[in-house]
Amino acid sequence: MSEEATDIRIGLAAEMLGISVETLRRWEAEGRLRTRRSEGGQRLVPLAEVTRVLAERRAAPADRPVVAQSARNRFPGIVTRIQRDGIVAVVEILAGPHRVVSIMTAEAVDELGLAVGIEAVGVVKATNVVVEVPSPGGARG
Repeated sequence: MSEEATDIRIGLAAEMLGISVETLRRWEAEGRLRTRRSEGGQRLVPLAEVTRVLAERRAAPADRPVVAQSARNRFPGIVTRIQRDGIVAVVEILAGPHRVVSIMTAEAVDELGLAVGIEAVGVVKATNVVVEVPSPGGARG
């Protein structure tokens, strides 16, 4: 797969990272994020760069502890990995700070026209969702 196939436009990269385009441009100028120009002069961001920044965020400790959390069940993002194994496939979607992984049939991958770098929406349907809220003051027990 060519490098161009895994590059995304700057606006989509900013949306996936939850930042403004201006912030993304500043990060580029500071050397925090690598970009390239298309033949037409558009600024493109390698999908690997978005993945790297999101992984760094996940590894970093939170500035403030989470006191309440719940997620919506639709996660729009970009397909970052498709791994086929016979009739089954693993599809990974990078959706903002979330990584949504789905196991589906390889036939479904073909029918949906899924490929690395395209937009897709991961829809989560669960019969049981657990929502946690830590105790005040960080005390456990």
